Amino acid sequence: MTVPFVDLKAQYLSIKPEVDAAIQHILDNTQFILGAEVAAFEKEFAEYCGAKHCMGVNNGTSALHLAMLAADIGAGDEVITTPFTFVASVAAIWYTGAKPVFVDIDPKTYLIDPAKIEAAITPKTKAILPVHLYGQACDMDAIMAIAKKHNLIVIEDACQAHGSEWNGKRVGGIGDLAAFSFYPGKNLGAYGEGGATTTNNDEYARKIRMLRDWGAEKKYQHVLKGYNMRLEGMQGAILRVKLKYLEKWTEARREAAKRYDALFAGSGVPTPYVSDKSRHVYHIYSTRTTKRQEWQDALNARGIQSGIHYPIAIHNLPAYADLGYKNGDFPHAEKAAAEQLSLPMFPELTAEMQAEVAAAVIELHKKDAGLAR
Repeated sequence: MTVPFVDLKAQYLSIKPEVDAAIQHILDNTQFILGAEVAAFEKEFAEYCGAKHCMGVNNGTSALHLAMLAADIGAGDEVITTPFTFVASVAAIWYTGAKPVFVDIDPKTYLIDPAKIEAAITPKTKAILPVHLYGQACDMDAIMAIAKKHNLIVIEDACQAHGSEWNGKRVGGIGDLAAFSFYPGKNLGAYGEGGATTTNNDEYARKIRMLRDWGAEKKYQHVLKGYNMRLEGMQGAILRVKLKYLEKWTEARREAAKRYDALFAGSGVPTPYVSDKSRHVYHIYSTRTTKRQEWQDALNARGIQSGIHYPIAIHNLPAYADLGYKNGDFPHAEKAAAEQLSLPMFPELTAEMQAEVAAAVIELHKKDAGLAR
């Protein structure tokens, strides 16, 4: 049996008439950049996140970048974040001229460890950037308390966490600002690039709307030095259709995660740790092994796709060597980067597919355990 890592075509086919009609509507009205469909999506997604404002942009990296600029983060400032994330989280800090400052992760959740944040705060610290990795929310109660104590801004990187919650509050409406990606493979994915920033702050929202559109509130009246980071009308229309199904798809992911957990129970195969205060939306279902390449090769031979998120902690990447960190500085992040393996996870994943995946992974784990003895 072939088991894909993700199946975007299956999802499209399930909503094809609605998506095709939405695309045709854009072709008919020719509102290709921003426009009424984007504005409607922004309103609906803001409501979904429990936020006052949503500003659609061209991708998740821009959403992070503009969130920081709205908060006046720039040269001389420091932003505390995790070294175990996709590189965009850190690149967006660098774009502003600020310095990324890392703290290690909690080895159980892979998320930034709040207990380590205060030790990293200096007089230059301006913000904390928690990353809701794999679809699980960070401990936002602890992070918001630290931010309040030290007068810091909190920008949620929610690019993998559409619909995730911490202690009953949905991500995107907890921090001062939040960034989402609508890259096609995300839980809410566009058919191309897309992103959004959410906030409850009116001034932040006003500034981001200008910054994404050349710094102008009206055409040719440039108030700020801005960028071309607008969301396309086509993507706004498609995202409106898909947003209606997001909760259904999220529950399908959560059910699939429960099936994996049950299949792996008692086998010794590591499964995701989920805090009892978190609603995990399973963008990624992650296991780990010290023989990752061997596992991937063996799974591929059986027609089972897998992924790695992410193989090198950011501080060990050549591009960020100038930050001055070295291997060994963040051991939990480094160990996760060396061992993490992502198994197939998407709403249309069948129980039969999961049984095939689990049988293969358990077989590999038993083989490795036997060798260890």
